[in-house]
Amino acid sequence: MPKSTSPTSPAPHSRGRAAPGQPRRPWKFVATLVAIGLSAAAVAAFVLRPPRAPDVAVPEVIEGVVSIEAQAQDHLAAPVAYEQLPPTGGVHSPAWQNCGIYNEPIFDELAVHSLEHGAVWLAYQPGLPEEQVEQLRKLARGRPYILLAPHERITAPVVASAWGLQLAVDSADDVRLAQFVAKYQQGPQTPELGAACVGGNGVPDER
Repeated sequence: MPKSTSPTSPAPHSRGRAAPGQPRRPWKFVATLVAIGLSAAAVAAFVLRPPRAPDVAVPEVIEGVVSIEAQAQDHLAAPVAYEQLPPTGGVHSPAWQNCGIYNEPIFDELAVHSLEHGAVWLAYQPGLPEEQVEQLRKLARGRPYILLAPHERITAPVVASAWGLQLAVDSADDVRLAQFVAKYQQGPQTPELGAACVGGNGVPDER
């Protein structure tokens, strides 16, 4: 099962309130504001930090990258039957998948929303050797706009996707994966450049 909230039922948010007639406690209000401020600062530091410098030289054209044009950006709170797997765009969930490293599959509909925000999605077949999965984790770690997760229905061992762009490779040590990440994480193809890849759905196993 994909590791996140279903695209049909976003996680609810609760907000505590004092009971009627309860005396106000200014110190508690101030402490709450401080806590909120610290949390916001931590999120901002993660979201706004620049992507890691490229680990490889990035060519102007990466061999094998396929471009898929005319991607719809509509929201739909229901499962979507994508013709291409993994999808690189199209109708998607109103919620996005929090970027990070997942050890279980994630929902396509949420991942597409992350692509819209500038994420690169690294999907791999569940049977990929563990040493190759670890290579992918090393590539993904410390990058704020990367999704890494197994995908049960892809036909290539590893597939890298960005909004409207995709690269399929036979091995995790293919240098084009690092080139793809360096070029398209928050790249020029991004419809909503700078939009968050945190504060959505899912709890990554690593970041």
